[in-house]
Amino acid sequence: MPQPPTGPTGAAAFLAVCGHTHLFPGARCRVRGLSDPGAFAAEPSPVELALRFSDDVVAEAQVRTTGPAGPVLSVPAHTTGAGTPIEGRTWVIREFVRTGDEVELTIGAHAPA
Repeated sequence: MPQPPTGPTGAAAFLAVCGHTHLFPGARCRVRGLSDPGAFAAEPSPVELALRFSDDVVAEAQVRTTGPAGPVLSVPAHTTGAGTPIEGRTWVIREFVRTGDEVELTIGAHAPA
């Protein structure tokens, strides 16, 4: 089993840039700073992320890989830049694709509880 990638200079979380102010099925986020993006895309491992949304809000998140739904992204409750509260959710990650030195995550449906 592959070892979890380590963050740049021992950082606790990898930056993941999201193209919208919130997540939904089909939304995409690009994970930066992975030591081996190709290996991570091929066989994802659990990592901590700092999701930066398009309104510059940052939310902590976790990629988990051992549950019955397969790889998921767990995001706690947070508030958008416009003040909209977003409930904490766990999302199935539909796809991991290496894009240069980043890995793009495509969000699927809500993960079953």
